Amino acid sequence: MFLGIGEGMQIHGIVIKMGLVCDLYVQNSLVHLYGVCDDCRSAGKVFDEMPVRDVVSWTSIIAGYARAGLFDEAVTMFLSMNVEPNTATFVSLLVGCGRSGNLRMGRRIHGLIFKRASKVSLEASNALMDMYVKCECLSEAKQIFHELPKKDIVSWTSIISGLVQCQRPKESLVLFRKMHSSGIEPDGVILTSVLSACANVGDLDYGRWVHEYIDRRAIKRDIHIGTAMVDMYAKCGCIERALQTFNEMPCKNIFTWNALLNGLAMHGRGYAALKFFEEMVGEGSTPNEVTFLAILTACCHSGLVDKGRKYFNQMISQQYNLSPRLEHYGCMTDLLCRAGLLDEALMLVRTMPMAPDVLILGALLSACKDKGILKLPQDILDHLIELGTVDSGLYVLLSNIYASKQRWTDVTRIRRLMLEKGIKKFPGWSVIEVDRQTYEFVVGDLKTWSC
Repeated sequence: MFLGIGEGMQIHGIVIKMGLVCDLYVQNSLVHLYGVCDDCRSAGKVFDEMPVRDVVSWTSIIAGYARAGLFDEAVTMFLSMNVEPNTATFVSLLVGCGRSGNLRMGRRIHGLIFKRASKVSLEASNALMDMYVKCECLSEAKQIFHELPKKDIVSWTSIISGLVQCQRPKESLVLFRKMHSSGIEPDGVILTSVLSACANVGDLDYGRWVHEYIDRRAIKRDIHIGTAMVDMYAKCGCIERALQTFNEMPCKNIFTWNALLNGLAMHGRGYAALKFFEEMVGEGSTPNEVTFLAILTACCHSGLVDKGRKYFNQMISQQYNLSPRLEHYGCMTDLLCRAGLLDEALMLVRTMPMAPDVLILGALLSACKDKGILKLPQDILDHLIELGTVDSGLYVLLSNIYASKQRWTDVTRIRRLMLEKGIKKFPGWSVIEVDRQTYEFVVGDLKTWSC
């Protein structure tokens, strides 16, 4: 049973009364205790008062600082060590490197590990792989993974979860299949990552298989797995199954609510999203920026202008005091433009604390085209030049607006600007799945006719 900081301090007091405070084993235990409880000040005090320190002492204080996010202090301690570090020392430092994104120090530690050890332990290899994943250096992580003579569940979890986090879901699913065929039983952490990968690529069949596997193996469906299931079903087009899974969950956190609200928004279920939002607030959950983005998206897709205004104002009110990001302004601009409220949309864009992005400019341009307005595009062209965007869609849309009014000089000007910037119009493409194989099509493509 793990003791809290209060009980730990009581034991520390008893240790002092019994005269055991100078015992190295006891001192190391106290440093470790305070480090685990994120009380680095007390851990440092005990460490500084130690007359003798061994590798366990140094590793405990380094691990405590790294766990608390005090990476500079952890590195300072490491550089001050007067004893030979061991695997646990390096692992503690690598954890800090990963959390802080300090790739330079991580590579330095990598070099030290190989320099000091003829054979790198599995624990150190897993820590190195996890560090590279968190620093988004997948090539190094994959190299370490493939060179491992033996892989455990931690190895597989690190690389598969890392691929999902770095937006490489297809690769993660390939590796998961290899892991499963090798006889290693996945745990809840890796299954959560696999469900997220299925959601990202829209692989409903495999997502269902994972769901059935969890139930068949009686794996505890915790809040993380449940949330991943809701997200997977919603993104794969099964909103009713997402709702069923959501309602079956005994406990929900803000991520669970956000997954459902996003799914309802994507499926045009605006009123249902608003209903669940009010239910969420009624149960005591506090919405965050992601929640409001989902609600504004729901309002946008369902044309709920008044509701959109209400929730946007609620977001910035004293009740929640959240700062809208560019995505929130983009949703509101799109909502107003779709409703034909171009003047209100322009006013909103002009009062934004940041410059509009490609999506906002695109919404304004589309509204201009629908209304046949030509005054606004020149202002937008200036923004396009300032942004330096290479999105051909906006330039083509602007050109089409001028062409519809037979303003050929302006059309030529836009086309010339595209040539000067090296902007090309790329053909549209679509994806279908046949017999668990994904096929991509572009205009005029005859290569994939066999599917």
